[in-house]
Amino acid sequence: MNGHRLRVLKRILQNTGADKVMASYTGFVLVDALLIWVTEPTIRTYREALWYCYAVISTAGFGDVVVTHPLPRILSFILTAYSVLVIAIVTGVVVNYYTNMIEIKNKETITAVLDQMERLPELSKEELKELSARVSKMRGNNRFHTPGHDPGGPKTGYGS
Repeated sequence: MNGHRLRVLKRILQNTGADKVMASYTGFVLVDALLIWVTEPTIRTYREALWYCYAVISTAGFGDVVVTHPLPRILSFILTAYSVLVIAIVTGVVVNYYTNMIEIKNKETITAVLDQMERLPELSKEELKELSARVSKMRGNNRFHTPGHDPGGPKTGYGS
């Protein structure tokens, strides 16, 4: 990922409040690793505890570091559940953001075409050709549907 995409992702997370979810999740992972390190005798360093948490989060379960006591196992379970929730939330937020942006762009395009159509008598021959091409393209992308006109022809199956 280049720097621009990371900045866009950061802006999306900030605009939607998901950055707070990510910050609390990061804090939880760090505290969880600390608690696991303190309570699990097989994990000798904080770095090992972080590695173990990474293995839990990624569901890779490398097996090089394992927990044997009940509290670290419970903490691992909570970390797994929290990770699944955070991944689902952040993914949903980003997809919803882009879907909304595409919808806004489509509405702006349709509005621009309709504005030009209201001024048909004033348009030059070149502008009419451009408008015709835009309408054809919109129909081809199924973004513009007029009542009584079915650009795809008859449908069969569910909903027809």
